[in-house]
Amino acid sequence: MNAPQPTPRFRPDDATVTAITAELQKRFGDRVVTNLAVRRQHGHTLTWIENQPPDVVVYPQTTAEVSEMVRLCAAHGMPLIPFGAGTSLEGHVNAPYGGVSVDTSRMKRIIAVHAEDLDCVAEPGVTRKELNEHLRDLGLFFPIDPGADVSLAAMAGTPASCTNAVRYGTMKDNVLALTVVLPNGDVIRTARRAKKSSAGYDLTRLFIGSEGTLGVITEITLKLHGIPEAVSAGVCPFPSIRAACEAVIVTIQSAITVARIEFLDEMQVRASNLYSKLSLPETPTLFLEFHGSDANVREQAERFGEIAVEYGGGPFEWATKAEDRTRLWQARHDAYWSAFTLRPGAKITATDVCVPISRLAECVEETRRDIDASGLVAAIVGHVGDGNFHVSLLVDTDDAGEVARTEAFIGRLVERALAMEGTCTGEHGVGQKKMKYLEAEHGPEALDLMRALKRAVDPHNIMNPGKIVAL
Repeated sequence: MNAPQPTPRFRPDDATVTAITAELQKRFGDRVVTNLAVRRQHGHTLTWIENQPPDVVVYPQTTAEVSEMVRLCAAHGMPLIPFGAGTSLEGHVNAPYGGVSVDTSRMKRIIAVHAEDLDCVAEPGVTRKELNEHLRDLGLFFPIDPGADVSLAAMAGTPASCTNAVRYGTMKDNVLALTVVLPNGDVIRTARRAKKSSAGYDLTRLFIGSEGTLGVITEITLKLHGIPEAVSAGVCPFPSIRAACEAVIVTIQSAITVARIEFLDEMQVRASNLYSKLSLPETPTLFLEFHGSDANVREQAERFGEIAVEYGGGPFEWATKAEDRTRLWQARHDAYWSAFTLRPGAKITATDVCVPISRLAECVEETRRDIDASGLVAAIVGHVGDGNFHVSLLVDTDDAGEVARTEAFIGRLVERALAMEGTCTGEHGVGQKKMKYLEAEHGPEALDLMRALKRAVDPHNIMNPGKIVAL
């Protein structure tokens, strides 16, 4: 494949921005916002990545409005950045070339629920909590739970994983179809509601994980699941990182149908104790949850308890009451915010990798040693049932030496994961910060193919430019 020819992308000049903003205001009224504070809220707001606000923020309410907006911007080469809830960690929603932030948070309709088929159709601004509140009385739920109450389309765009992924899979496994506005304004539907199809290219998977670089998702069709008869959660401390990770590996290999199995290292347990008012022993710990019938949950829990004992784990404390489980998993979901308690005044840069589960213990152990040897303050937490873990680094960004050590550590972390046949990101996505690792992971030929796909769908590079692949 020929080497890519660079396609420059320049920030639109002030006259173009002014003209497009005026046209948008004419069509969408007060749903067009140019206030700097709002614009900055639509650039990157988490971790230490520089905030690069868009020129204007627009709140469409229908697929037709999104299409109209895209056609207008395409005619003038104006970049568009799809925006969900702003919880991304790798600079996905930044606007390095200016442009229009397409905030779909007002597209809130749950269009249809097909209970008999275990699927539903919703607009992009619906969040996972809103969807599950709507489904509860039907005895159904949507299992993907990345922690933050993010929008469904953003979960597809990254794509999201979750604490439940070990049993229910990730967004890639739970999306049946998408409605997408392409960079020229055309509207397509990627598939039908059938659970499987052999009809042509899998366009749904093309857009899942594309991080808004190929189009704007305006409807999403999702798989649903029945609410389990019984749910039981527990906490189990271990004497070491290796012991906890080895227990995870054996649990998965033993086909125990665990729904969630989360790892917290000593530093993360300390942070969660401080922030969430827990009283856990400050040692590597697993949070677990089992779904099924009463008998099945009890049997699976007992089998895990036996494995934990083999690796020095325990005591295994159960939380069977709904309020106790909620408190436990809220503490896990608040891991990002709790890390600030480890070093008040510092900023967080959060990163993630994923490795084959057989290499998990080795990778997490080496990462912890690397953190300590580098003199950094960081906590490790992860969806270890599928080999994915996160590192939250507390950094004094005014200390150039510390920033350099942190960047070097992240580079080594990625190299370590790739050397173990893993990936540079299990769920955070590429965004701006991890673009530099894609060639090492995929090879130049695969990266050329990604560029070719981007050019084919978005020849003028207006859809979230500066993310995933450089043109």
